[in-house]
Amino acid sequence: MLTQSPDPQRLKTLINADQIDLKNDAELQAILKAHKISSEEFQKILKITERAPTMAELGVYSAMWSEHCSYKSSRVHLKRFPTAGTKVVVGPGENAGVVELEGELCVAFKMESHNHPSYIEPYQGAATGVGGILRDVFCMGARPIANLNCLRFGQQDHERTSYLLARAVKGIGDYGNCVGVPTVGGSVSFDATYNGNCLVNAMAVGLINRNKIFKGFAAGVGNYVVYVGSATGRDGIHGATMASDSFEQKADRSKTTVQVGDPFAEKLLLEATLEALDKNLVVGIQDMGAAGLTSSSFEMAGRAGNGLYLNLDLVPLRAKNMTAYEIMLSESQERMLMVVDPCNWPALVEVLDRWQLPHAVIGVVTNSGRMQIEARGRLEINLPVSPLTDEAPVYNRELNDVYLSNADSGALEDLQLQLQEDSVFASQLFKKMLKDVGSKKNIYEQFDRHVGARTVLDSDSGGAAVLWIRSDETKDAPYLGLALSAGCNERRVRNNPRIGAAQAVLECAKEIIAAGGLPLAVTDCLNFGSAEDPSVMRQLSDSVDGISDACRQLDTPVVSGNVSLYNATGPENIHPTPMIGMVGKVADIRRVTAARISSAGEYLIFKLSGENDSKSTAKLVASLAAKNAGLPAEEGRIADIDWDAEKNAAKAVSILRSAEIAKYVRSVGDGGLGVSIFKTCSKMLAESHSLEILTSDAGSFFGETGSTYLVCLTEVDVSRAQAILRDINVSLELVAKLYGRKENFGTMPDRSILVKTYFGCFSTTELLKEYNA
Repeated sequence: MLTQSPDPQRLKTLINADQIDLKNDAELQAILKAHKISSEEFQKILKITERAPTMAELGVYSAMWSEHCSYKSSRVHLKRFPTAGTKVVVGPGENAGVVELEGELCVAFKMESHNHPSYIEPYQGAATGVGGILRDVFCMGARPIANLNCLRFGQQDHERTSYLLARAVKGIGDYGNCVGVPTVGGSVSFDATYNGNCLVNAMAVGLINRNKIFKGFAAGVGNYVVYVGSATGRDGIHGATMASDSFEQKADRSKTTVQVGDPFAEKLLLEATLEALDKNLVVGIQDMGAAGLTSSSFEMAGRAGNGLYLNLDLVPLRAKNMTAYEIMLSESQERMLMVVDPCNWPALVEVLDRWQLPHAVIGVVTNSGRMQIEARGRLEINLPVSPLTDEAPVYNRELNDVYLSNADSGALEDLQLQLQEDSVFASQLFKKMLKDVGSKKNIYEQFDRHVGARTVLDSDSGGAAVLWIRSDETKDAPYLGLALSAGCNERRVRNNPRIGAAQAVLECAKEIIAAGGLPLAVTDCLNFGSAEDPSVMRQLSDSVDGISDACRQLDTPVVSGNVSLYNATGPENIHPTPMIGMVGKVADIRRVTAARISSAGEYLIFKLSGENDSKSTAKLVASLAAKNAGLPAEEGRIADIDWDAEKNAAKAVSILRSAEIAKYVRSVGDGGLGVSIFKTCSKMLAESHSLEILTSDAGSFFGETGSTYLVCLTEVDVSRAQAILRDINVSLELVAKLYGRKENFGTMPDRSILVKTYFGCFSTTELLKEYNA
C-alpha cells in the first residue's frame, strides 16, 4: 500500500512506456480513426505532450475529449441555459444538481443516457444506465429515493423492437428492484425514427442535507487516492468513445463496449458510501462512470488544481494481464474513487470491510499538476491535468439556417374533414391511437414502485409521481412531498425544435401542477443525431433556446444534464429528443390529485383551458392523430406557447384543488382530448363504468392544444367550481361523463358497457384491448 507521495527522482527513473510511431502514417491514421481523434486534435495532443503519446495516453485523450465526456460540440450552446435561482444549491458541473426543498433538506437529481449500449445489449445497457445514474446521486451524499426512465423504441412491428423493449425493461426492473430504489415514473413511446437507435434515459432523485453535500475534488497534497467497489475487468472499454459516434454498420455494434452490472454490489457500495460520507471520512469522491478511472481521476484532480500519482498494479482486477490502457478505460460498474486523509483511513477501512467491499489505496494527491501513472515498473501516463479537463476542443459547428420547411399541403384540412365526416375512419384512427399511446401497464408492473414506503402516486396514477418525504428534517412540514415528471414529445420538437423543446418543459410542469406540486428545477438529456450534420446542430441549438425560454417563464433553472449525440445509423438521424426531467415541491401529500380516476362513482369531466380555441387544424399539427394517419411531423407548424394562458390555467387548477373540489386532474397532452379522457377513465371502464364523450368537433377530439387540463368533479361541486373560476380568465367546458353503472346508449347490439363518441359507440372491451395491447 502507498503511504506517501512518490519520490520525483524515482519517477524519472521509471522506464517510459512505448510511444506511438509517428513515422508509420498508415498505422497512425488507423489508430486515430479507432480512437475518434481528428488530425487537428492529434496536433493539439502533440503540442501538449511535447512528444509522441503512449497508447495509454492516447486512450485517455480519446475518452476525455469524446463528445460524451467533454461536450465539445454542445458546450457553446449549453452556456445559454438559465442555471441560477434562489433554490439552486449545486448547479451544472457536478455529478448531480441540487435544489432546496425545505429548510436544510435538499433534493439531488440528474438524468443520463445509455442509448448506444442499450441498442447493442439492451439488458445490460439499460441496467447499467440505472446503476450509473444512481451513483451520480449517492456519490454527492444523497440517498436515492426514486428512479424514472424515458424510453424510446422503434415501430411496434419492427423486427427488433419487441426484443429491445423486453430486455431493456427487464434490465431496468431487475437492477432498480435489487438495489431497493422504486421506479415511479417516466415515459415510453414508439416511432420509426428509433428503429436503428433506441433511447434509454435514466433519472435518479435523492435527498440530502445542504451541509452534507460532497463534491469530486482531489484536494489535499499527500491524501490517499482510494479505489472502492467491484474489481476492474475488460467490460465497457471504449464505452465513452462508442457513445460519441454513430452506428455505421452492424460490425460497429460490439458487445465488448457494454458494461456488465451487479445490483447487489451497487447496494453495498451505496450503503458504504453514504456511511463514509455521513462520518466525514472522505475529502472528495467521484463515480467511475463514463471513461472509468480516467474521467474520475482527471476530473477530480482538475477541479482541485492538483496532480495525482497512481500505481495501477494496486488496482483490484478480475481479468488477467490487463494493460494500463485497459485498466484506465474500463467502465466496469459499481466503482468509486475517493480521496481520503490518511488520518481517516483506518476508520474508512472499518466501514468498507463491514460492507464487504474491495478497496485499495492506489495513489496519492500531488502538487505536480500532472497525472503520473505507472504499471509494471513503466511510466505509462505522464500528462498535465488541466489541458485534458479544461482545454478540450470546443467546436462551434455549422448550423443550417433553414433546416426544415414546415410544409402546409392542405393534408391537415383533409384529415380534419375526413375525421368529421367519415365515422369509420375516425373510429379506426382512434383505436390506432389508443394502441400507439398504450397503457404501458405491462412495462411498469415489472418495476417495484413502492419499495421504501414513500410512494403516494406512481406511474399507475397516470401523471406525475409523488413521494412523501417523511424526514426527521421536516418536522415542521410532516406531509411534505416531492413531485416528479419526465418526458418529451419528439414529434413536436421535430416540427419546431424551439417551441417543441419549450413544450417538453411545459408538459412536465403541467403534470406536476396537475398532481398538486410547484415546479422547482430541471435536468435534461439532449438526444440528437450526428454533430457533423448542420441540421442536427440547428435542432440542438434551437432546443436549448426553447428549454431556456420555458425555464425562465416557469422559474425552473437547469441544474444538471447530459448530451447524447450521434444517435444515428449511417445518414439517418433520430428525431431531436430533448428529454426533460423535473422536480416539484408538494406542500401536503394528502391533497394531491391523480390523473386517473380510481374510485367508483359518477363524474363530470371538464376541460379547463386558459386560452380560446385556436384554429382546429392547427391542433392536429404533429399530433398523435396525424402520425397514425400517416402525416409527417413536418406537416404544418405547431402554435406558439401562450404563457399567460398557461399560467392562468395552472392558477385555476391550484384554486380548485385548494377548495377540495377537483377530484382528479390530468394535463391534456399526447393524443389530445379524446385519448386523454379515455386514459383518465380507463381504470373504471375496466370495472363496469360507461363513458360518454360530449365534444362533437373532430379538431377538439383529436387535436392537441396548450393550457388545457381535465378536471373531474362530482355533480354537487360543479356550480361551486364555476363560481370560483368566474373571475379568472379560464373556460370550464363539460366534455365527458363517466357513469358509475352500465349505461345503455342505444346504438349497439351489445348493450353492456359502452364508450360513446361523436363518431359512434364502442364496447369497452374493444377499446381496452387496443389500449392494453
